[in-house]
Amino acid sequence: MQLVTLTGEPWADYGLIDCGNGRKLERYGDYRFIRPEPQAMWAPASDAWDAHGEFVPGSDEDGGGRWQYHQPTPREGWPLNWREVTFTAQNTPFRHLGFFPDMAPVWDWMRGKLDGAHAPECMNLFGYTGVGTLALSAAGANMVHVDASKKSVEAARNNAILSGMADRPIRWLVEDAGKFVAREVRRGRRYDGILLDPPKYGRGPGKEIWQLETGLPQLIADCRQLLDENSRFCFLTVYAVRMSALAIGELMRQHFADLGGTIECGELTVREEARGLLLPTAIFARWSR
Repeated sequence: MQLVTLTGEPWADYGLIDCGNGRKLERYGDYRFIRPEPQAMWAPASDAWDAHGEFVPGSDEDGGGRWQYHQPTPREGWPLNWREVTFTAQNTPFRHLGFFPDMAPVWDWMRGKLDGAHAPECMNLFGYTGVGTLALSAAGANMVHVDASKKSVEAARNNAILSGMADRPIRWLVEDAGKFVAREVRRGRRYDGILLDPPKYGRGPGKEIWQLETGLPQLIADCRQLLDENSRFCFLTVYAVRMSALAIGELMRQHFADLGGTIECGELTVREEARGLLLPTAIFARWSR
């Protein structure tokens, strides 16, 4: 099993400007925001941060807090672009802005794995606002997008309209991811690629409880059953938990060993523009052929 670092580089509509002292300054199109970042333990490149707003965390450990605005900011959101995909960025109550920019190298990697495939069948579990779904759809994939939040799926469909992809072959499903994958196994379905980005904790549309540590092994086992010797990839990201990349890499290795191919694990990072240093953001494990 190989250890790998995947690094998100700045692009026209996003960049990590500076980070340090437990915070980070990012640009989202024409707007700049400060957010908490516990892993930025070093000193920032500059003390003079000019931002449109800042997310101030609450006193609890469950991600509470609120945005404080210093300059006019469109509360309804504004459009950003990545490759062929257009989507809405917006200050959410959960401290992020409606997408995860550190996933950009993952989107490119998956698209590369689909090179030469004719109308591949792919699935995005916990698909959120659909930027990953649309990135794969733009590369020619037939997509299944699954998220337990009706609001998130509606946002994803709106992003498809913004991207001119409303007529693409995408199934938009408000479903519990674990239950849906288990049904797909029983149906004998197969996929060429699966992207899954499970939360630490969540609830399905039927009030199903999801906990990463207990739910992930069965979910990975079921995803394995949906892939075969002609499949291209399975990519797992994990955020905000006390867990090692080696642990999820071994979980994937045990379930995917019979398929051959390559198992890798490691960290997602974003390159800071000020000095070029790498800010770690998540861990991942992936299987590919």
